[in-house]
Amino acid sequence: MGAKQTKAAGQEAGASPQSTGWKRTPTKERGDILTSIMLKSGDKLRSSGTPPPYQRRIRMIQEMMLMAKQGKHDEATEMLKTLRQDLGMESTSLDDVLYRYASFRNLVDPITHDLIISLAKYIHCPKTEGDALGAMEKVCRQLTYHLSPHSQWRRQGLLKRKPQACLKSVLSSPPSSRTLDLSGIPLGVKDMERLCAYLHHHASRIGSLELGFTELTDDAFLLLLPTLASLPRLETLALNGNRLTRAVLKELTDTLKDPDSFPSVTWIDLGNNVDIFSLPQPFLVSLRKRCPKQGNLPTILEFGESQASEPEEEGIQIQSSHLSCSNQSQHSSGAIEPLREDFVPKQLACHSDNAP
Repeated sequence: MGAKQTKAAGQEAGASPQSTGWKRTPTKERGDILTSIMLKSGDKLRSSGTPPPYQRRIRMIQEMMLMAKQGKHDEATEMLKTLRQDLGMESTSLDDVLYRYASFRNLVDPITHDLIISLAKYIHCPKTEGDALGAMEKVCRQLTYHLSPHSQWRRQGLLKRKPQACLKSVLSSPPSSRTLDLSGIPLGVKDMERLCAYLHHHASRIGSLELGFTELTDDAFLLLLPTLASLPRLETLALNGNRLTRAVLKELTDTLKDPDSFPSVTWIDLGNNVDIFSLPQPFLVSLRKRCPKQGNLPTILEFGESQASEPEEEGIQIQSSHLSCSNQSQHSSGAIEPLREDFVPKQLACHSDNAP
């Protein structure tokens, strides 16, 4: 599956074969270290007593993978059930997913949905041919990477400096290349006044705003919403990995109904928040009105399977979940296209005969 194998790992003295049929593979130490760093650093950045949702989900993935390696099939199955419930998925049954395919098109994060289905396949069918555990490890690393604030590690010295000092530094100069990237910097209600002032001052220069993994709450976002809606050239808005709840969807949808608000927006990422799992139809319709040249309703784009490989340092290029017009998706890292009315995901194609 593209993962490098180390020779000596897995040849432990006295190791007994697992009864589940899973083939043991060497531990991916780099992936484990990366996940550990993300969790520990997230703890340092946490501004309140309750950890953000992404930390809880990453821990579940780690525990599930450990259970699978230990041959604890039932426990791994229960952990997957808990994880999918935390991600708002009623079922990982492929037949059930096919039956609910209409709602699949409105999912806020189809990448996570797709990877969870893959995990369900490996856990529920552990006796598949080939290295099933190795394949499951790979999916777990992909899911961990997708749900983690990996972008913040590129900012040198972020973890060694106080968040307020880092925010002040970023807001001390105009946005670079029409992009304001605050991802990974905790933002509280008290920071909104400073951020709003900066956005107003540089309104004509901002085309992309990265607010992922900033611990943004509903209250803070609602204070920021009027300013965001007034930005004339804002095309992409990333709000993933925060503490937002579906309570903000009504305000956001109502704002989008006004053609003078978010006049240029083509992409809003709300994935990996507390309980925002699908998007209301008026939200999608409002986005379509901002893309007059797009014939079909703008829907969530699928990521290319060829892009989902290894963690970032091993060359992974996982496509972020988003809404976009097909002719304005230059921010994407791969060739993808909107879902068509007759499109059925590959995982579901083999089950189409069983659909109700």
